[in-house]
Amino acid sequence: MKGTYLGEFQEIVLLTIIVLAENAYGVSIQDEIEERTKRSVSRGALHTALMRLEEKGFIRSEYGGATAERGGRRKRFYQVTNLGREALNEAKSIRDELWSLIPQGQ
Repeated sequence: MKGTYLGEFQEIVLLTIIVLAENAYGVSIQDEIEERTKRSVSRGALHTALMRLEEKGFIRSEYGGATAERGGRRKRFYQVTNLGREALNEAKSIRDELWSLIPQGQ
């Protein structure tokens, strides 16, 4: 798949969006990644990854309704597209194949 290379962080972001389902928005994605990886994630790095994934067609986003708790601002929710799922499956397939080629005892 030309132009569908996924870096480690992009792969983690895609997987996290799938896990969070309809609750996948910036802060929830950031919190979930930090909890799972035990690593700090800057909002800038996450925002950049989300923009790049959307440019590649791997995710799409839409705004939810405004809420009083957010001062009238709307959350931007993300969803993985079929193309994004294909890219994840390809990345997993490559990793699985490489893992299977490691000689026993190493």
